[in-house]
Amino acid sequence: MTTRKRRIAAVVVASVALWPMVVPTAQADDPPGAAGSASPVPVIDANAPGLMLPDGATLAPAKVLDIKQIVEEEGGEQRRQDTNVDVTFALQAEVLFPKNSAKLSGAATARIGAIAAEINRMGSGRVRVFGFTDNLGTYEHGLKLSKERAVAVQQVLARALDPGTTFDIRGYSEDYPIADNGTEEGRKKNRRVEVSFPRTTSTAP
Repeated sequence: MTTRKRRIAAVVVASVALWPMVVPTAQADDPPGAAGSASPVPVIDANAPGLMLPDGATLAPAKVLDIKQIVEEEGGEQRRQDTNVDVTFALQAEVLFPKNSAKLSGAATARIGAIAAEINRMGSGRVRVFGFTDNLGTYEHGLKLSKERAVAVQQVLARALDPGTTFDIRGYSEDYPIADNGTEEGRKKNRRVEVSFPRTTSTAP
């Protein structure tokens, strides 16, 4: 079993007027409806001598970007993304369902149960369960299958979580790919179910 870690540490972006301004953009691997950072924008003293700005230069508006850590396990079968506001697990469809089916496999319950335990540990009361497919087949079939798979995962989660937990369940078909649909390896990653939930302040990375 191999584990690959990719850390993306975000910093306050402060640009001067003479240089190109760095603006964060949404990436394809950001889940739909991902929460933004709740961190306040820090106050920066534009006259601080340590900034060593060229004469006539001024600071662009400060921005705070989320700290993002992504871990892929078991050859990409499971992918965990942590930010300072939420946690997202992505499970490849092949480890949960038979081909072109929304019936959970025997090994799926244990994997989903492990995610439920993490949700309980975080104390999260709202959970999003989103299904995705690759771009093979019709878009309409992908919508139906991705939603049915999301519902199947949600039903297992609901049995392990507090009865008051609120769920948001959606199927997105081939929208929001996280890999290249031009290869089978990429399509395999795109056929997935994502479970995301907010982290509590006490568990921020």
